[in-house]
Amino acid sequence: MSQIAINTSQNVNINFNIANVGDRMIAFILDLLIKVAYIIAILYTFFNILDLGYLLTGLDQWSIVAVYTILLFPTAIYPVVLESLMEGQTPGKKVMKIRVVKIDGYQAGFGDYLIRWVFRIIDTSFLGVIGLVSMIISKNNQRLGDIASGTAVISLKNNINISHTILENIKEDYIPTFPQVIALSDNDMRIIKDNYLKAMRVDDRQIISKLSDKIKNILKLEVDPTKMTERQFIGIVIKDYNYYTGKDS
Repeated sequence: MSQIAINTSQNVNINFNIANVGDRMIAFILDLLIKVAYIIAILYTFFNILDLGYLLTGLDQWSIVAVYTILLFPTAIYPVVLESLMEGQTPGKKVMKIRVVKIDGYQAGFGDYLIRWVFRIIDTSFLGVIGLVSMIISKNNQRLGDIASGTAVISLKNNINISHTILENIKEDYIPTFPQVIALSDNDMRIIKDNYLKAMRVDDRQIISKLSDKIKNILKLEVDPTKMTERQFIGIVIKDYNYYTGKDS
């Protein structure tokens, strides 16, 4: 499986597996089935349960098209809305454990998802051949929408153990040091731990120092270097976060 290196805000590359074409197609089909189910449900409700079909009687063709457009509009904006709300996923992508991310390391935003959505018109042309060809020949399995928005779709199907998560083993009598860590998010802590472990494996003191300074700056902490090394500081921050959020194993 091919990989993509995404540079984090701490200037460290983290490798992610690129979602393969098969997973993306299955996710697309699952989302399509959801949209088809919605169409069937809304039309059945409109014509059978509410018996509102009479409202279309006597309307011109454009008015009828307008009514159907309003009823079925949610299926059109389905991808951009759900990717925005679910942080790069739709129900289909969630089932297949894949996600849209920015390749520059920043969090993808509504504008990025909107660009992908606009280019979907081209990518799905000719029964999706254009998008399929683009994913096959591009470096990171990107369709045109991904290339235009600077995004890629990664696979979350990694072999995970505790060292790859925000989880940390802590003793029952553990006493935390920095209550300020509750200001961090799970994603912040995941990035901190990933970068910390990567730097520790290769003994990259520069990255450890940068990471330590970044944490202190975010949490507005002043730590006496004579009492605690940068490595000890980061380790305590990780343990404290697990303590306060109840994420101990």
